[in-house]
Amino acid sequence: MSIADWPSAERPREKLIQRGAAALSDAELLALFLGTGVAGLSAVDLGRQMLQEFGSLRAILDADASRFCRGKGLGIARFAVLQAALEIARRHFAEAMQRDDCLTSPAQTRQYLHAHLRDRQHEVFACLMLDNRNRVIAFRELFRGTIDGASVYPREVVKQALADNAAAVILAHNHPSGVCEPSQADIRITERLKKALALVDIRVLDHVIVGDGITCLSEQGLL
Repeated sequence: MSIADWPSAERPREKLIQRGAAALSDAELLALFLGTGVAGLSAVDLGRQMLQEFGSLRAILDADASRFCRGKGLGIARFAVLQAALEIARRHFAEAMQRDDCLTSPAQTRQYLHAHLRDRQHEVFACLMLDNRNRVIAFRELFRGTIDGASVYPREVVKQALADNAAAVILAHNHPSGVCEPSQADIRITERLKKALALVDIRVLDHVIVGDGITCLSEQGLL
């Protein structure tokens, strides 16, 4: 049966309009993204098949073009649209943070960093550069490493922070393993960066570690 023949309250688009996007299942959200199904499968059925084939919504979003396009009914056009939707979400978080004080919107800041760093296959060290009102000036990816770590050079962090005219920074990096507990190396580099940036009157407000969850060194009493 075509989705058009379903009761109105069960159609993904109408359901979203009436009850909000959060009311939709992963398969229904994918159906709206897909627009149409394929022979013998409605868009919702195709969404369910994608979830079964890839294993999860996250795996679908993380798939590269080659892997994505091997899925039944998928192709490069749908891959491009999905990647565009992800980038819209990231930019939404960025614009919201540029309007707000990061310290009064910690959940938003975490969402932004999680969206940018969670699914990287290698470790990435980044900084949120903030003005004197703690609003975001820029998000800078400064170092990339192997799956085991990244070399972080305080001189380069200070150089970029001065170039951005930052008054404060939030440090961030990901753990590709998914474990977000800080290592001794994480604690040591935080101290080195804090001291180096203090010499030019730039404050380190936090160091956020992104894995399957998020850990903030400030909340651990390690900053």
